[in-house]
Amino acid sequence: MTIRRPSAARTARLLAATAVLGGLLAGTAAPALAAAPGRTALRTSARETTPATVTVTGNGRASAAPDLAILSVGVEATRPTAKEAMAAQSTAAEAVLDVLHRQGIADRDIRTDSLSLAPVYTQNKDGDSKVTGYQAGQSFSVKVRDLGRTGQVIGAVNDAKKDAGRINGVVFDVADPSALRAKAREAAYQDAYDKAAQHARLSGHRLGRLVSLSEGESVRPGPGAGAAPEVSADEPTVPLAPGEIEEQVTVSAVYELI
Repeated sequence: MTIRRPSAARTARLLAATAVLGGLLAGTAAPALAAAPGRTALRTSARETTPATVTVTGNGRASAAPDLAILSVGVEATRPTAKEAMAAQSTAAEAVLDVLHRQGIADRDIRTDSLSLAPVYTQNKDGDSKVTGYQAGQSFSVKVRDLGRTGQVIGAVNDAKKDAGRINGVVFDVADPSALRAKAREAAYQDAYDKAAQHARLSGHRLGRLVSLSEGESVRPGPGAGAAPEVSADEPTVPLAPGEIEEQVTVSAVYELI
């Protein structure tokens, strides 16, 4: 078998072609490598142009005249035995419930909040304590929806229970607070928006889109609630000053600055 060896001229041509091909490949790779830093720069620039934001808190209040009174009524009786004490407080409670019904208070507006029975201790001169009786009590929560008759109801209840009980207090409220809360929420949102707009103006920006909005728990401040005075049994009615009910709402808002 005869083996042909490539001539020197052909070998030279092959080497030259290989060198040209290598240069072309190197030339193609160089722009790609050069472009890599450019892509990194674009990503960095995008992060740097993220819009600034401002976070503000808005407070809103709304008030209205109350249309509901909630009375706290209690009866109690002390007797030598537990059975006698419970019987006496039951009699006083029945008298109160009867008066409330005659005053037009519906069953759904009368609720027992607590019922108790406890021993009564007496300490002798030697410092020893002994049980000398029992005290039984019951407390009611009573809603008076005709606000103008609240004083009359208090007077009637006080007359019915005599010395067996007391009026613990009266709280004024609105039966449906949703409308009042909506007005307070609207005021809180407007307050937040106005604050954000001012911050934008002071910092040389314009106010952008709303990014997030959250609302805290609404608050019902103290005015409108208080203890009722002790009333003598011969007073037919009690003068009261309901005042106003106020609702407070707080919101937190985040806006873009552009």
